[in-house]
Amino acid sequence: MLTGAGVSFSIQDAGVDEDAIKIRLTGTDPADLALELARAKALAVSRKDPHAWVLGSDQTLDLEGTMVSKAPDLAAARLRLLSMRGRTHHLNAAAALAHDGVVVWSGVDTARMTLRHFSDGFLDHYLAAEGEALLGSVGCYRLEGMGSQLFDRVEGDYFTVLGMPLWPVLDELRRVGVIAT
Repeated sequence: MLTGAGVSFSIQDAGVDEDAIKIRLTGTDPADLALELARAKALAVSRKDPHAWVLGSDQTLDLEGTMVSKAPDLAAARLRLLSMRGRTHHLNAAAALAHDGVVVWSGVDTARMTLRHFSDGFLDHYLAAEGEALLGSVGCYRLEGMGSQLFDRVEGDYFTVLGMPLWPVLDELRRVGVIAT
């Protein structure tokens, strides 16, 4: 997304133990959890390189009050998609900007997404075509690919679904002078 928007960046693993944060924040609203994970990632990298502007991001999926985590394998992805078939979930995308070891901005956006009543045959074809790439997505879909066929309706920003609330991030990067106004 940032490349497409013309923003130069480099990637660094934050080394954040997401599972420990999730355990510590058990019971937290999924949108707030996404925000805390994004903040933790931005802070971890900013503390290593305090003069850099660091953007951290994360997503959480709320299926009717239950937080869903990434599937460990394609069998679990199949079960996940079957459990979501015909149902609506909320996908929360959060981002945080840190500088000098301090979070200077953070935000979260939520998309409301309804999967259609797809056939078992379509699901098998989808899983075979997309393969293990789906395991990197909390919802086991990529809306920018064949996953778009899973849905009846998506309400919210496309970039939020892809993983980051891009418009607010770009606004903040302009505000702090990282990109041109």
